[in-house]
Amino acid sequence: MKMTSTIDEMAAWAAFERRDRSWDGRVIGAVSTTGIYCKPSCPARRPKREHVSFFASVQEARAAGFRACRRCLPDSVGRDRTAVASAIELIEAAEAPPALAELAGAVGYAPHHFQRLFTRELGVSPAAYARSLRARRAAAKLEEGSSVTDAIYDGGYSTPSRFYAEAGKRLGMTPSAWRDGGKGATVRFAVRNSIAGPLLIAATDRGICWISFDTDPERLRARFALATVVADDGTMAPWADAVVALIARPAAHDLPLDVAGTAFQERVWRALRDIPAGKTRSYAEIAAAVGAPGATRAVGSANGANPVAVLVPCHRVIRSDGSLGGYAGGLDAKRALLKAEGAQWSEQEALEL
Repeated sequence: MKMTSTIDEMAAWAAFERRDRSWDGRVIGAVSTTGIYCKPSCPARRPKREHVSFFASVQEARAAGFRACRRCLPDSVGRDRTAVASAIELIEAAEAPPALAELAGAVGYAPHHFQRLFTRELGVSPAAYARSLRARRAAAKLEEGSSVTDAIYDGGYSTPSRFYAEAGKRLGMTPSAWRDGGKGATVRFAVRNSIAGPLLIAATDRGICWISFDTDPERLRARFALATVVADDGTMAPWADAVVALIARPAAHDLPLDVAGTAFQERVWRALRDIPAGKTRSYAEIAAAVGAPGATRAVGSANGANPVAVLVPCHRVIRSDGSLGGYAGGLDAKRALLKAEGAQWSEQEALEL
């Protein structure tokens, strides 16, 4: 049987052999001897490799004449992913985090089952996702110059005490600096010119913690409000110079990073670092790569929350139609970064250079 050309058959077969749940929804295996199609995590005994063909969706497998496995219920995967995507939209649209029962009822699942499903897809529970979203909104307001009180309520917190109770866990760094808003850490910063424009580069003693095309140090101080934020005295100059050199000549690097996010954000950031220089990926492709193909909006949010532009190359993510989409540093910076790497995007965007 002909294999779908876009599927890496070796990787797909390996996923089936190890019953990899993260591949559920990304590929379907169909067995010619039984006429059944299954998802990769199916617990049934594995057939011989030569009897298995792969499809990108259950619809393709059904069109080829196969029927769904009654043991692993592969048709339910699409419904599950749709439910998670719908729940993400509900969480992001709500002024206050929805209760689990309310969220599960809205997408047609029992609460405990949906809790497991959501956590399996995104690596965090619905409540943790909502807390992370609320913290990001408050942090964005602080960076825009809002007062702490306004940022707390605009971010979706019902009371200041709730904000402060969560701040150490959700707005913080790793144990050195991200935790507690940078409390106890020294964050040094320097401004460097690059081919994509001026950059503010900041670091703790552990590694680079912030890279931004917004060079106003007050934004950095708002982000790490409890840290000691000072202009660099030369301590981090080699790291800052290395960042500028990497922009001009993209290459693999081992610069130390001191950043942290939710489990899902870190999965997305790892996927971004796996994109080779000169290549691009769509939000949908990143979602598939982290095992959550229905969560493109969550991927977009994680992409936007990336604190170290360039080193975690969120500029390599473009729209599915090949156009650039958005970028926190501005489209001119995104074009310059991609052009330096020899990347391609839509003809319309390319003509604007």
